Amino acid sequence: MAANFHWYSSSTSGTKKPENDDSWVVFSAGMEGSENLPQAGDFNNRDKDIIFAVSDGMGGGNAGYLASSLILETISNIIPKTFKAAAQGFHPDYLEQLELAIENIHAAINAAGEKNTAHKGMGATLTLAWFTPENLYLAHIGDSRLYLHRDGKTQQLSEDHSFIWKKLQRGEISEYQYRSHPRKAVLYQVVGGGHRNVKPQIAAIPYQAGDQFMLCSDGIIDGVWEKHIHSAHTESQQGLNSDPKDVHQTILTRALENDGTDDSTMITLTVS
Repeated sequence: MAANFHWYSSSTSGTKKPENDDSWVVFSAGMEGSENLPQAGDFNNRDKDIIFAVSDGMGGGNAGYLASSLILETISNIIPKTFKAAAQGFHPDYLEQLELAIENIHAAINAAGEKNTAHKGMGATLTLAWFTPENLYLAHIGDSRLYLHRDGKTQQLSEDHSFIWKKLQRGEISEYQYRSHPRKAVLYQVVGGGHRNVKPQIAAIPYQAGDQFMLCSDGIIDGVWEKHIHSAHTESQQGLNSDPKDVHQTILTRALENDGTDDSTMITLTVS
């Protein structure tokens, strides 16, 4: 069943960085290809799917921004091919298509890094939410995040690809210890980065009217705790009329006031 999506997006440069390495994109996709959508808007996915994505680049010089922007540009070109395959009588598996797409992008980022010594080893995270009328399809690598707030509960759907985050999930360390750990940002999975292989988190997740989602880079997480993300969604207007901009501004303001040293990128959205 098709749904209405309402979203708000922003990206703020970190105070201790010369340029913003984060990228975000919102686009629709269908038989005719893809179309980039604005910073904020409303969309019904009856005739076309809608995709939200955040990427946090890494690498020297402008390599980080190049990596993150190239990933999002490439994914917006690849996804419409799924519809063309369906029109030709094939029955493409969305999860398989996403995994193949990321493997191809991974190879392209590594190849681009090899061509320019200044960009060697460049890479990026990727957190992508692809909404079809049937499901949300998640593709994720790194430590950017996707959250779901539903029925008064907030859940992180993505898994940080860091060993320290796994310790947190197993209860071996507290959230305070996790946030202050010197190896918190050390990732074992990124797109590119000179790594030979990549193994993304891929999942199909049912969604429903009233759901609230948040995609963000780790710059946001540096300045807010899990309880802040939960309370911002809980205190916002609930149900079909909740405004994603309200949640967005609440979380972003707190994140920048508490930290703000890293680039902070976020997309908040509601489903009705």
